[in-house]
Amino acid sequence: MKLPDFTWWRNRYIRFLITALLVIVTACQMQVKNTKNLQPVAAHFTPVTIENCGITITYKQPPKRVVTLNQPATEIMLALGLETQIVGTAYLDDRILPEYQKTYSQIPVIADKYPSKEVLLGAEPDFVYGSFPGAFGKDAVSGRKYLLSLGINSYLAEGAIEVCSKKRELLENIYNEIAEIGQIFGVSDRAIKLINNLKQELQSTQTKLGQINPPKPVFWYASESPPYTITIDSLPNQILEFAGGRNIFQEKANGTYITVNWEDVINRNPETIILSDASWSPAKEQRQFFLTNPAYAKISAVQKDKFIVIDYSYSTSGIRFAQGVKILAQALYPEKFK
Repeated sequence: MKLPDFTWWRNRYIRFLITALLVIVTACQMQVKNTKNLQPVAAHFTPVTIENCGITITYKQPPKRVVTLNQPATEIMLALGLETQIVGTAYLDDRILPEYQKTYSQIPVIADKYPSKEVLLGAEPDFVYGSFPGAFGKDAVSGRKYLLSLGINSYLAEGAIEVCSKKRELLENIYNEIAEIGQIFGVSDRAIKLINNLKQELQSTQTKLGQINPPKPVFWYASESPPYTITIDSLPNQILEFAGGRNIFQEKANGTYITVNWEDVINRNPETIILSDASWSPAKEQRQFFLTNPAYAKISAVQKDKFIVIDYSYSTSGIRFAQGVKILAQALYPEKFK
């Protein structure tokens, strides 16, 4: 009896195996290709305990679902390459920095301003990051403790507004914030690099600016009626001084802004007026306010049309302060930057 010839079946089986292996290899290659541009956090995460504005949290692993509730917080996350962890963002004051615009456009915007509790929780965050106390409600501490009771960690910036009892210099608060976010997400190397870049950018501007004596008198305009301006203990004032300007209001006060009166603005006669351009207060309208009111015609800055327009975000606690110093310094002393 002649045995059947299995050669044809064997060859067909071999071809099937080869085809299956090729499919698997191709799929793996596509997976690598699709993930190679992502910015993963550290593979070996070391647990870290962070004390932030009265709340202490131990992170055993990096957050995976982050909601950022202010523009400075959003831009710090983007600058650290953590965009893939952001599942929602809210509250832009002005334009996102151009280098992050494409990445930002792919992140869900869950609210124009602060989201409702339902919308925030609907994003299912495990970490909420805010730059201002209002991000967490009327009482930031209570708001953050409520989130913690739901298993949601949070972070509140300490740099721009005195919300904590930390005795740091304003810029040190920003550097510390970046360093702590780096620790929380296991990307301390990126945080250190970002901090060093900011310090180098600030030093570069200071070197070009040189010694300024006397600094130019400046009025930093913040609102119409009653007029608000920056306090001498604020971050914007420090940015102004680094840029070679002098706030015409040297009175001490708590917080970032102080109420003044128009008579004092006119009498102190600033050479330059800074206008903060924000979505809720366009600089174009602010400038028109000065130029069309006869009462302000005596001000030197108005007579010479000497206004400096700067995005509001350059005066907040985030990655923009060094660039903000450069923008103001170039506008106040263009001859030093030719």
